[in-house]
Amino acid sequence: MAPAYSPHVFRRRMSFPHPQAVRGEGIYIWDADGRRYIDASGGPVAVNIGHGVAEVARAVAEQTAAVAYVHGSLFTTPGLEAYSDALSRRVPLDDPRFYYLTSGSEAVEGAIKFARQVQVARGEPARDVVIARWGSYHGLSLGALAVTGKPSMRNLFAPMMRDQPHIPPPYCYRCPFGATCPNCDLACARALEVEIRRQGPGRVAAFIAEPVSGATLGAVVPPEGYWPLIREICDRYGVLLIADEVMTGFGRTGRWFGIEHFGIRPDGMTMGKGATGGYFPFSVVAVRGADVEMIRQAHGDFNHGGTFSHHAVGATAALATLRYLEEHDLVTAAAVRGDYLGRRLREALADLPCVGDVRGVGMMWGVEFVADRGTKAPFPPEVAFARRVGDRAFEHGLIVYPGSGGIDGILGDHLMVAPPFVITEAEIDEVVSLLRRAILEVWEGVSALSGERARHF
Repeated sequence: MAPAYSPHVFRRRMSFPHPQAVRGEGIYIWDADGRRYIDASGGPVAVNIGHGVAEVARAVAEQTAAVAYVHGSLFTTPGLEAYSDALSRRVPLDDPRFYYLTSGSEAVEGAIKFARQVQVARGEPARDVVIARWGSYHGLSLGALAVTGKPSMRNLFAPMMRDQPHIPPPYCYRCPFGATCPNCDLACARALEVEIRRQGPGRVAAFIAEPVSGATLGAVVPPEGYWPLIREICDRYGVLLIADEVMTGFGRTGRWFGIEHFGIRPDGMTMGKGATGGYFPFSVVAVRGADVEMIRQAHGDFNHGGTFSHHAVGATAALATLRYLEEHDLVTAAAVRGDYLGRRLREALADLPCVGDVRGVGMMWGVEFVADRGTKAPFPPEVAFARRVGDRAFEHGLIVYPGSGGIDGILGDHLMVAPPFVITEAEIDEVVSLLRRAILEVWEGVSALSGERARHF
């Protein structure tokens, strides 16, 4: 018998049934009724090493039994020290330092506060602006929301936050400048310099962006030359470059970190999700040692903190996850099987009139839906096409990650396919088959509904 549902849970989707998950293994989740689901999105693109990994569970249990909590301002723990050394060998930062928190939103808050404090320590207290991109997601706390570029999440709370400027994203399928790459002179990157000059060159502290766009746009990969030009512009104007790797980090793109695809080194990074593969709430702000030393000399300490910062159990879970990634060569697996996933998605969805674009890298792929393939016209928002596909796929035992509003905050439908790196080619084939079935069923239903409406008029 399935456990009872409590009326006291405030649920993420209040009208969704929420079957009770009781077990996970590899790419699969089972509910209390014994039904199996393929987790083809790793939850919200977080589960990288798969469900039910005994090594991580054992490490968490042992650490919890030894010492579950100590205050980060008073103690350290062996796992925290060992993890920091192991992570330092992987991040593309000079002499890295790591500040540990519990969520991606917290990491972004920490990173933008760190950038501000660095600029003050440099003797430039007027630098209090952080530029971001439209079509981005950086978190839902008010500071992170101010740099997030998803209007549907921002609008309700806009009066409560100090907004930050945004520039257009490198969204080649729907170029904001009406150009075609490579004949665009990378206008999407040059927009950063325009915005810096508009704000006043002495006012901008940092620029934050996802190396590959996440859930708001659906795995949009920037064109060649984009990130080197962004790096050059930041250097020219003394702006810190923050790579938000909360989603793209820890192998998701087929490299340890997404920014490594583009041949540049940021000044700071935010990480989460794949750091522990979903086994424990944990996030990281990664910065350069020279900047930490500058703050130490100017102010003594970083003006930030949190009850659960530098958490002993979180660091242990992260260390076990990192070792599992290394020992099983799962970053290479994400690259190799990710290529297969992308190829199969393109092959299987190429003939569907409602699929406009399939894009991505590594084990991070997006499918954008359109009402008209020739004009790229999106579905009306009330159709909720991507959400319908996600729900229909769920009915068939497939979990994907739908999104909407990527075009202008209202229009646009897409979903993400981003399974754990342990997925096999045979399992990828099953994922693609189930996804095609769900898309076709929704498309046929929407088409029939549209035809009925047309006959009415």
